[in-house]
Amino acid sequence: MVYLRLIRFQNLVLLALMQLVLRYGFLKYQSVGLALADWQYLLLVLATMLIAGAGYVINDIFDQDADEVNHPNKWIVGKIIPEAKAYNIYVALNITGVGIGFYLSNVIGKPSFATLFIFVAACLYFYATTLKKYMIIGNLLVAVLAAISVLIIGVFDIFPATHPYNQEQMKLLFEILTDYALFAFMIHFIREIAKDAEDIKGDLVQGRKTLPMVIGTRATSFVLSGLVIMSCVIVGWYLYKNLMQNELYPAVLYGLATVISPLLYLVIKSIEAKTEDDFNHISKVLKWVMFFGLFASAVITYSILHHA
Repeated sequence: MVYLRLIRFQNLVLLALMQLVLRYGFLKYQSVGLALADWQYLLLVLATMLIAGAGYVINDIFDQDADEVNHPNKWIVGKIIPEAKAYNIYVALNITGVGIGFYLSNVIGKPSFATLFIFVAACLYFYATTLKKYMIIGNLLVAVLAAISVLIIGVFDIFPATHPYNQEQMKLLFEILTDYALFAFMIHFIREIAKDAEDIKGDLVQGRKTLPMVIGTRATSFVLSGLVIMSCVIVGWYLYKNLMQNELYPAVLYGLATVISPLLYLVIKSIEAKTEDDFNHISKVLKWVMFFGLFASAVITYSILHHA
């Protein structure tokens, strides 16, 4: 159980669920040929999980002092699992994940695509060791990597199966994945700032220059509220332009209930946020927004089929 906690197994399950829903709740209903067989797609999901898990491990290795302050009950590396053993787990997860990536890249006839897995693994390492110390940069990187976990589906399953006869349809599918990736980017970016505000004591121990450390938690709460408002506007416009105008009402109602409403609630909670518990609550609500957002593509697909 402690090893599952080390790799944040619950987060990895959500990551896998997102990729599975996008393929089997959306792409599979589009009547297009995809590049990967089902078992190969499962390998893609596994590779993503392994590299993400490695990122959590290396983060814990370099966060030992901060975790002792911020999360003493969740502190693992250096307390329950020796640092040397954690490094071995980190290396094993990365080697396996990147190895699967090399295999899949050759399966689709694009060997150079394996560099994407190496790039993500390297980014997670530099985030844990260096970039998370700097204001905004680390937050942006985590958000970008969350978006990549969506776009990688298009890179490996849509792009290699694209030919002149289905180019327009494949382009549309990739654009929809890009919209979903932007949503993942927004929510993860906001959540990372909320987590920084929650962990400010531990960051002080390690001398980090996160946004709350530089401008204070009170100013950060207003930044959060502004970002949440911006997200509400973007999602609301998307619901109106792409779903409401096409009379996909079940998807519109789903978006209003599971995304817009929680975000509007967070506008108020962000303005009022002052304590670690307040920012922890914001982080948890955003995680639920991401969870329900996982099924948005399936609900849109259902709405299209029902409307047809």
